Amino acid sequence: MPEQITVGELTARFLEACGVDTAFGVISIHNMPILDAFGRRNTVRFVPSRGEAGAVNMADAFARVRGSLGVAITSTGTAAGNAGGAMVEAQTAGTPLLHLTGQIELPYLDRRWSYIHEAHDQPGMLKAVSKAFFRIWTPESALGVLQEAVRCALSAPTGPVSVEIPIDVQEAMVALPDYIAPLPVTSAAPDPAALDELADRIAKARRPLIWLGGGARHASAEVRALADLGCIFVTSVQGRGILPEDDPRTLGAFNVSAPVEEFYKSCDTLLVVGSRLRGNETLKYNLKLPRPLYQVDADPQAHGRGYTADFFLGADAKQTLAGLVERLRDRLKVDPAFAADAAKARAAAEVQLRQGLGPYDALVNALQKGVPSDFVWVRDVTVSNSTWGNRLLRIDGPRNGVHALGGGIGMGAAMGVGAALAAKGRKTVALSGDGGLMLCLGELATAVQENADLMLVVMNDRGYGVIRNIQDAKFGGRHYYVDLHTPSFPDLAKALGWKHYRLSKIDEAESLVAKVANETGPRMLEVDMVAIGPFANAFAGPPVRKAS
Repeated sequence: MPEQITVGELTARFLEACGVDTAFGVISIHNMPILDAFGRRNTVRFVPSRGEAGAVNMADAFARVRGSLGVAITSTGTAAGNAGGAMVEAQTAGTPLLHLTGQIELPYLDRRWSYIHEAHDQPGMLKAVSKAFFRIWTPESALGVLQEAVRCALSAPTGPVSVEIPIDVQEAMVALPDYIAPLPVTSAAPDPAALDELADRIAKARRPLIWLGGGARHASAEVRALADLGCIFVTSVQGRGILPEDDPRTLGAFNVSAPVEEFYKSCDTLLVVGSRLRGNETLKYNLKLPRPLYQVDADPQAHGRGYTADFFLGADAKQTLAGLVERLRDRLKVDPAFAADAAKARAAAEVQLRQGLGPYDALVNALQKGVPSDFVWVRDVTVSNSTWGNRLLRIDGPRNGVHALGGGIGMGAAMGVGAALAAKGRKTVALSGDGGLMLCLGELATAVQENADLMLVVMNDRGYGVIRNIQDAKFGGRHYYVDLHTPSFPDLAKALGWKHYRLSKIDEAESLVAKVANETGPRMLEVDMVAIGPFANAFAGPPVRKAS
């Protein structure tokens, strides 16, 4: 007779079969059958976050760094609601993430009896913040639903998927299947005739530029091969590091700077690969991009979004770029001055950016020098990231950058924990503002409990700096609701078990950063921006340009 196990244990065994070795969440009465199986089997490491939002942020960052499925486990009702903002972030970033949430017992479900832990239309809430939503109604359907949910999360365009498992279904007994495995995930191969046509068009170019987005992060080898053929690259923030940013053939994420936009005028072809050309990276779609503009995207619905493509190919980036390498070899005749002109444009963009940093240019240099080149760079939304973190500090791998892409503050520390646990011995540095950090203080305790090797750089200007700057620029300098009470970070760090260091003199940046970077475990570097002084240029939101 087949062995009988709970659906909770079946869920644990299926995740193991998917190669999941780490999951994040908060234990509750509505997910205990799953987590009890985790504990008994001792195969999947469960990281107990201090809140559901932090759990999803951690799973999101973990998945981005590993390039694999992230897993977050929450309770139902308000707990699932707590995860909502972090799910929006994962959805914006296209992170393959499985969100398992409990649910009340089937006899009381969807009756609106105000049953404890019930949420009115929880499926509707989760559908709004997920790529897809599934509910497991019966124990017998559990494995099939889980298989399809994981397949959906990992299929391009990837994204977070929510699965609701009522507690009585989790507790129910089922026969242990003979075979537990995920479904195969296929990618859209390019049509050969369309690939021939695209190659023929690009072959006419003498100064071909390729814009890389997050959808091309698995295509580093093919990108290098195209660089060897003479192509030059620029990236979105999500596409950073596909070609290491110390490579002179990439403009990095300097995609909207004036020198680079001037360089665009000299390019006679633009190929956009796996990028949505987001509004904040294209001057709200008014950035003057080279023409003709060709686009490759695994999502056919990307066709015509933001910019109209002169030729669109709906296919996997890696397979498409591999096909282009094969077809363009010995055909591209690139202008010999193209690479040098790109290098000049990037150098000019860097100089322009550095001139606006004032004293913080020394901090950037100290970080670049003080951490190994393969470090993982995690950034919350803060003035420092918007000015220099998103572009100037170089990263060298497609999975080495994690940014709160949706624009919400307060995710950096939690993302830093998830990234550090995924980094496998590499250094992880997270950048946060003092205001944003207050939203996820509890996850600093998670970092200590899990001994995350995380260096957290806290830019402390005693408030919401970017909002202050916007109020200066647009509201006559009237500062309302932006000055914050901030804790004593040395006392806070001591209470939580973090090491604390403060940088208050910029000429000490190099030595202090090197010291903190070389240590291990959770440690905080507080940058006292009041003592150091302001940026040379105030950042008051992403640059924009009115439509001509």
